[in-house]
Amino acid sequence: MAVACAVTAATVLLPLAQATPGGGGTAAVRGPASAAAPAAPGAPADTCQDPEASLRPSGLDGAAIARIKAAGKLVAGVDQNSFRWGYRNQAAEGGGLDGFDIDLVKAVAKDILGDPNAVIYRAIPTSQRIPALQEGRVDIVVRTMTINCKRLEEVAFSTAYFEAGQQVLAPKGSPITGYDTSLKDQRICFAAGSTAEATLKAQSYGSVPVTVPNQLDCLVRLQLGEVDGIVTDNALAAGQAAQDPSVRLVGSPFTREFYGVAMNKDAADLVRRVNKVLEEYRSGGNESPWMKSYLKHLQPVLPGVTAPPAPKYRDG
Repeated sequence: MAVACAVTAATVLLPLAQATPGGGGTAAVRGPASAAAPAAPGAPADTCQDPEASLRPSGLDGAAIARIKAAGKLVAGVDQNSFRWGYRNQAAEGGGLDGFDIDLVKAVAKDILGDPNAVIYRAIPTSQRIPALQEGRVDIVVRTMTINCKRLEEVAFSTAYFEAGQQVLAPKGSPITGYDTSLKDQRICFAAGSTAEATLKAQSYGSVPVTVPNQLDCLVRLQLGEVDGIVTDNALAAGQAAQDPSVRLVGSPFTREFYGVAMNKDAADLVRRVNKVLEEYRSGGNESPWMKSYLKHLQPVLPGVTAPPAPKYRDG
């Protein structure tokens, strides 16, 4: 069975606890500027109004942009194991990081620093996405991260750049039919700090929870027979099903979720700048950078997407 491969990459990729370039210890890349409840059956609904609404775009520099320019690098928290999103691609030049999320990181770096490769990538587990931002270890997190009200209490988000939904991944021939009573007594895997965790805490259907640090760990456990199914975003699960033909998505998506670029709550200028990048990234219809990236990375595993989600904005 296939699992995500790891090869030596020319791209700079640092684990979250690794020292900064040229420095020692585990200090933050730079000082800080200052999980998750989907709307699913039985799950607590978001209580804030329009969580996907973000600050209006602007190209003006502020404190956060100034820090990035002074460092000469954008520090991005990403995944290196999510096929088609953020993963090490042996077929890519140098065997480096590739994927839909990686393309977006490069677009942000090009806008701020004039160089799409002026990036330090930090591989972070699902549960460390928010702490990494709060502690200043990364400038942005682009890692299939769902926007919701609880997370908005701790970090800021850009406008939505992709729409997904929670779904169940199970082996072919499994008695599991979806997010329903067929989960009873089944060992169901999910990543700590994910929207799937909140969903299953609210309504488990009698399943036995199995928590892992990274979502891909669930696929490995499923392959080893240590769990019976996985609950995760269908956007991620589709990539995993493409990696391993012995598993498949079952049932229908039972939430509607939107991915956003996450940033420190006090980095309003960076939020506005990323939203400016996204405005340009979405524009152009089928010739837009967004659509070209979708066709390259996601269309083979998630066909039928015709456009990015429309942005929503708020004042203040």
